[in-house]
Amino acid sequence: MEVVRGEALRVQTLSQSCLAKGEVPSQYIQAPENRPKCISSSRGNIPVIDLSDHPGEVLQQVRQACGEWGAFQVIKHCVPIQLLDDMRSVSHSFFNDCPASDKLSYSCDPQSAASEGYGSRMLVNNDKAVLDWRDYFDHHTLPLSRRNPLRWPHFPPNYRETVVQYSDYMKALAQKLLGLISESLGLPSSCIEEAVGEFFQNITVSYYPPCPNPELTLGLQAHSDMGALTLLIQDEVGGLEVLKDGEWVNAQPLSDAIVVILADQTEIISNGEYRSAQHRAVTNSNRARLSVATFHDPAKTKKISPSSELLRESSAPRYRPIIYGNYVSSWYTKGPGGKGNIDALLL
Repeated sequence: MEVVRGEALRVQTLSQSCLAKGEVPSQYIQAPENRPKCISSSRGNIPVIDLSDHPGEVLQQVRQACGEWGAFQVIKHCVPIQLLDDMRSVSHSFFNDCPASDKLSYSCDPQSAASEGYGSRMLVNNDKAVLDWRDYFDHHTLPLSRRNPLRWPHFPPNYRETVVQYSDYMKALAQKLLGLISESLGLPSSCIEEAVGEFFQNITVSYYPPCPNPELTLGLQAHSDMGALTLLIQDEVGGLEVLKDGEWVNAQPLSDAIVVILADQTEIISNGEYRSAQHRAVTNSNRARLSVATFHDPAKTKKISPSSELLRESSAPRYRPIIYGNYVSSWYTKGPGGKGNIDALLL
């Protein structure tokens, strides 16, 4: 079974016919080595850190989680739980209750990578790439000069207001977490945030419809995020996996938790003391799944390099400096490729 690659075709629509036929189009079938295994890892869940604990204990847990996993979940994070629920609710409503014609009116530019709006394809210029089993809506939220709620869904009525409030809380939490990550490295709390500069924040809602062949597909292929820090919430279905010591570990959904994912620029700034987390999303045949990822990235003109405060006579730079915009262009040209993009900068 094949489909013609067209930006107007959404996976949510495709899913209905595929479930009836019991097979997915060939463009969505992963190479055998990339397909998800049905056997769950015995390594348990990624770490969960209570940010209300004693500061010294929190720093110790952050250091361990960043050093061993590159990802963790936080609770007691000062983001209202009702806001997390509202963000999930309006996102579900857009995908499930909004008419298809209305959703398509918000379509992103099919010829431009990471353009704002409703879409399905991440790599717009690669017709040979295996496709992800997901639809998404990408919001440009920070700096304020990029934020235009009129480009976002009007349905449900509180959608735009919820995204604005959520954006502001995520920025504050990202600043707090980057401070903790800096301190856990023995650096001033402002070090990583100053190296990143003003946040360019995108909020991407991903919707993963039921898939008749979850053993052959991925909702999102294995990759590490290109920016500095990603904050993610998911619904109760689950499907986010993080690579740990060669095994894929499930990130158990917790309704009051936010998943923290270290991204590539933080790996560079830390000179490899902390590695960005390779992660992916798996599908299932029974229930749709939803997640909301908030990306905090440098400006594309920003030059990123290992922190000078971490470089001593015994610690030479491990990464070449990079202009962030060049890194983004390379990432979209080559594709996700696990951690291949960041590893290409190793000296």
